[in-house]
Amino acid sequence: MRIIGRILHPEFSITVFEMNEKFVVKFEAGMMEQTYKFLKDGINSMEDLEALFDEQFYDNIRERFNEMYLDMKRARA
Repeated sequence: MRIIGRILHPEFSITVFEMNEKFVVKFEAGMMEQTYKFLKDGINSMEDLEALFDEQFYDNIRERFNEMYLDMKRARA
């Protein structure tokens, strides 16, 4: 697995990896991360991959990070 790029975002660190016939996209916020795997089929460039992520996608990522944070907070209580 190798890093092929990063996607700039004001809230998340987003790293794109290439592995076999997949792109692996890792979103990081603080101590948490979410990883998504996309088959390369039909995705030929970083621009194609980046086009998959609209505001609704980022909103869902943010919501999951908030849920993860609350889970971590409860676990440490």
